[in-house]
Amino acid sequence: MQRRVVITGIGAVSPVGNTATASWEAMRAGACGIGPITSFDAQGLQVHVAAEVKGFDPSPLLSPAEARRIDPFVQYALVAAEEAMADAGLGEGDAVAPERLGVYVGSGIGGIQTLLANHDRMAAGPRRVSPFLIPAMISNMAAGQIAIRHKAQGPSLPVVTACATSTHAVGEALRAIGHGYADAIIAGGSEAAIVPLAVAGFDNARALTRNPDPASACRPFDARRDGFVMGEGAAILVLEERERALARGAHVYAEVAGYGSTTDAYHITSPDPDAAGIVRAIRLAVDEAGMDPSEGLYVNAHGTSTPLNDKSETHGFKLALGEGVARSAKVSSTKSMTGHMLGATGAMEAIACAKALEEGIIPPTIGLAEADPDCDLDYTPGVAAPFEAGWALSTSLGFGGHNAALVLRAHGRG
Repeated sequence: MQRRVVITGIGAVSPVGNTATASWEAMRAGACGIGPITSFDAQGLQVHVAAEVKGFDPSPLLSPAEARRIDPFVQYALVAAEEAMADAGLGEGDAVAPERLGVYVGSGIGGIQTLLANHDRMAAGPRRVSPFLIPAMISNMAAGQIAIRHKAQGPSLPVVTACATSTHAVGEALRAIGHGYADAIIAGGSEAAIVPLAVAGFDNARALTRNPDPASACRPFDARRDGFVMGEGAAILVLEERERALARGAHVYAEVAGYGSTTDAYHITSPDPDAAGIVRAIRLAVDEAGMDPSEGLYVNAHGTSTPLNDKSETHGFKLALGEGVARSAKVSSTKSMTGHMLGATGAMEAIACAKALEEGIIPPTIGLAEADPDCDLDYTPGVAAPFEAGWALSTSLGFGGHNAALVLRAHGRG
């Protein structure tokens, strides 16, 4: 029999807060983390807004010398993991044996800031390139650095599936613990890719909004939506075998009860308009969880604010869950507040699901004001809503056609 898995720790560095608590409170309040780009001069670009991390200071955890050798995406991940481990009560001592503690933390893009800085230095000669370029740049290094810091010697799987990265990381961690390969896993994702090259690349792929107004740039499911807003940050969850967590008196946010992973095999950037891949992923996750739709469902949608995604995802919810369940569910896109945190976004949304289940509050979809006939579910527009959900579904779709779905169960149910 597969072991049950629960969330006992959360940590985050996000565009709406530099801790998980601050991030959740901001999402619950409908606070917008999107603003004019400040990290570089965007005057020559057609995109002028992003969801940047604000006021981040790694100094409580990292010395200035350590910070200089580590790309921001690794810094974000280390700080979020530190918070999550302390929250879980696993930050000190031998609460879990090192060989039974794993790290499943990925990144969609990795250390692009370090790569670009050293590309510029190369113009002055190869000896100017930092010896830390490669270990700072490669996308597995957030997981590697977290493992070193927390003496995690168990399984390590830094997933890279673009925007589905950290949802896959949490799902694969569920399987590893469930099948007995680890007792606890630090899982999630991290991203720090708001740089001119990446913004121009996404924009030229016609993925980003060119709307300069931060308040309306990201409006998932709205008829006027025209592209996503780039975000950054890290989100980390500590997953733990349920009986072990309860025996040590750990606080449990929610149970991770189901996971589905599929591929569209359709297009390098566009979702399948028939939503066949995400439908299968949702059904796999729901079937594994064995959830009763009548218990009340919250859906944290991928909800990118692109014309194709929001329409096909709405269609997918109806196909996967049935029209009646989809219409009775509370749905929202927290990307309307955090922007699209790329490889970190799925874990951030899993945290939102866990907190929504725990507190009985559904975070809103802000910016949604004009109904789209193709998007006709209850998207919790504008303000948070009280709703006692028994379970939550979180979906992520990544470039390349990668789909992932997680089902969380409210603690104490089932």
